[in-house]
Amino acid sequence: CAPLSFLKIMEQASLRDLNEPLIDHAEGQFFLNEAFKIIMEEVLSNGTDVKQKVCEWKEPEELALLLDLGVRETGEPRDKLLQRVRDVAKYSVKTSHPHFFNQQYGGVDYHSLAGRFLTEALNTNLFTYEAAPVFVLMENEVLRGLRQLVGWTEGDGIFCPGGSTSNMYAMNLARYQRFPEVKSQGVWALPRLSIFTSPESHYSVKKGAAFLGIGLDNVIFVKVDDRGRLIPEDLDEKIELSKSQGAVPFLVSCMSGTTVQGVFDPLDHIADICDKHKLWMHVDACWGGSVLFSKKHRHLMKGVDRANSVAWNPHKMLVAGLQCSALLLKDTTNLLKQCHSANATYLFQQDKFYDVNLDIGDKSVQCSRKVDCLKLWLMWKAVGSMGLEERVDKAFIHARYLVEQMKKREGFQLLSMPEFVNVCFWFIPPSLRGKEGTEDYQEKLAKVAPVIKERMMKQGTMMVGYQPLGNKVNFFRVTVFSPLLSQKDMDFFLDEIERLGKDL
Repeated sequence: CAPLSFLKIMEQASLRDLNEPLIDHAEGQFFLNEAFKIIMEEVLSNGTDVKQKVCEWKEPEELALLLDLGVRETGEPRDKLLQRVRDVAKYSVKTSHPHFFNQQYGGVDYHSLAGRFLTEALNTNLFTYEAAPVFVLMENEVLRGLRQLVGWTEGDGIFCPGGSTSNMYAMNLARYQRFPEVKSQGVWALPRLSIFTSPESHYSVKKGAAFLGIGLDNVIFVKVDDRGRLIPEDLDEKIELSKSQGAVPFLVSCMSGTTVQGVFDPLDHIADICDKHKLWMHVDACWGGSVLFSKKHRHLMKGVDRANSVAWNPHKMLVAGLQCSALLLKDTTNLLKQCHSANATYLFQQDKFYDVNLDIGDKSVQCSRKVDCLKLWLMWKAVGSMGLEERVDKAFIHARYLVEQMKKREGFQLLSMPEFVNVCFWFIPPSLRGKEGTEDYQEKLAKVAPVIKERMMKQGTMMVGYQPLGNKVNFFRVTVFSPLLSQKDMDFFLDEIERLGKDL
């Protein structure tokens, strides 16, 4: 049937239809140039100007109408499409803005951004050397550089689509190393396994346990001290208890830079316990890993070289741009490939004319894998390790300045002195000051942060996150790391919190 259908189409098509491409290159390139002008104006000029809004808040129904999101049978003219580009830019949150403090990504590095544009234009799939010769070699070199900062002269690694995936990879590798039969026989052939982590760890530990069939009930939370650091003695006790209950402990996932408070677990002590029980030690350094560039602050990760795996997101503190997430391994036995390979012969032929070890696609559970190394490589080339160190150190200086200024103002109450660049605090409006002992104080305090957040979003002046934690009611968490920040932005932040909350 297929050949007959093809012949029918051929009969109906004109000679010009068959000889001309469907895409007009001249028109396409003109449109792209005009779209880039809009991007430069709306995103990279207005979007980084402190005089402009961080966001143009609209309710969902209104925004959907403004954007006219439906797709149709026929295409639209160029001018209308360019207006759509402008509208998307206008109504999107400006994450490069100096007053975007909402998440652990933000700001912009222009060298990295050039790498991101180039990545998109090349549209490369990073799985074989024949398809991606430049990026196979580049990824290997960038991973080698990151491993050296960890303290490993050898090892392996891969860029993953986000830190959650890196953490899940580590779980999968740890399980495979202990029970390689899981790859062929599945989880039914395994004993009940147990994972140990801090209650302050990223939620991807729980998601990974569910996704891999380990089960949420087998994620065991270890006690933390009053700062949120995992207590090694309780880890040891809980491992022994798990063994006595018939489970097989196989992984400890510890933190270097917790999401909320920016806490670093005592890696050296945890490594001692992992050595004692022969467990895989994984360090989630997605947020805090960049301290390894700093001579002043790398002590926060003392002992990281004793880990089996490290997850690190340069798209966070280094501002490499989403997404740039590396999983680093001490392993030199090709464990990644052994665990994840499916040996697809249409891709990974073993009789190729070049070294087939350069075909790295079978290290990943993905087939299509985006190039995430170029943005980091180009930025690293531009500023060097010394430039990245300066950024890390400057972020610490901004955090310390913010804390010192809070101490001088009424109404700002720190949860604790930060050891990283997460500054967590309550704003106490004048109406609640001096009433800490009243029965409904905590209930009222819990409502302050959500109202201030709503006001700043609707006015578009800045964005900062809030959350509860354990028995602590809603508080703000501001992270200061963007290379676009100055002390004026720190002062603006405090002034704006006061302005938005003083009448509550």
